[in-house]
Amino acid sequence: MTFQSNRPCGSFPSSPALPPAAFTLIELLVVVTTIGILSSVLLPGMARARVASKGFVCRSNLQQWGLATHLFATGNDDWLPQDGSPNGTWLSGGWYNDLPSALGIPTYHELSWRTNPLIDPGRSLWICPSNTRRSNINNLFHYALNRRVNGGGSNSHPVRLGNIPAPALTVWLFDNGRLAGVATENAVHTNLHARGAQFLFLDGHVAHHRNTDYWDFKRNRGRLDQPNLRWIP
Repeated sequence: MTFQSNRPCGSFPSSPALPPAAFTLIELLVVVTTIGILSSVLLPGMARARVASKGFVCRSNLQQWGLATHLFATGNDDWLPQDGSPNGTWLSGGWYNDLPSALGIPTYHELSWRTNPLIDPGRSLWICPSNTRRSNINNLFHYALNRRVNGGGSNSHPVRLGNIPAPALTVWLFDNGRLAGVATENAVHTNLHARGAQFLFLDGHVAHHRNTDYWDFKRNRGRLDQPNLRWIP
């Protein structure tokens, strides 16, 4: 008697599918440890990169204000803009009106976030991304003008840029640690960028200084004895 099979010649019954292999406890521990090591290596570097990026944006902001200063002086017989009132109340004139006008951007009084802390000011030349301070309902100045250049605040008398004896050493704008938009060496922020602050000088360049360069921590006030940071022309 002959038996016939429908199975092709040379074929064998298929084996049941095996379940997918699972991680062993040791393999899982190795993966978790590896992730932990990578995180400890990468996260500090990412944090430093974010800090450096914010410092770069702030530096760029101050450089743009430096450009605006020179544009204003060029169009106004070499005169620097007047300071303006320290609290930003002038509607025309003053650095916070004249300099943005030189760049063709909205003036200080056209900005709604200056008196409203609920409004995110976003990214602009007015805002240092490392400075978290928002409006106190009256004003918001992340950068302050050195009031000693023009002689002092709202009663200042503008001077010609060409009459500044050492523009590369003379502070013009700086990271503001207080409230007023026109201030002296006692208003510089002491811990904004790598335990220091950034300064715009009247020749247009920007430099970072550690707080010990410009701040007397024993007396809790700004220093006037730093030759590379000249407050009084």
